[in-house]
Amino acid sequence: MITKTIGILVLTAGLGACATHTETGTAIGAGTGAVVGGALSGGSALGVVGGAAVGGVIGHEIGESQDRREGYRR
Repeated sequence: MITKTIGILVLTAGLGACATHTETGTAIGAGTGAVVGGALSGGSALGVVGGAAVGGVIGHEIGESQDRREGYRR
C-alpha cells in the first residue's frame, strides 16, 4: 500500500511540474483521494473512484484559490 501511495504521489507531482495550482491541486487531490478512499474501503473500486472524485474536487478548489491569490488569469 505504501509503495502504491508513493508511486501515485510521484506521478501526480511530475504531471504538475508546468501547471497552474488549480491543475496541480486537482491531480494531487485525486491521487491522494484515491489512496485514502481505497484504504478506508478495504480496496474496493467504488472507494477508490469515490475518493479520487472527492479529492480531485477539494484539490481543484484549493488550487483555484491559490491561483486567484497570486493573480493568475486564464
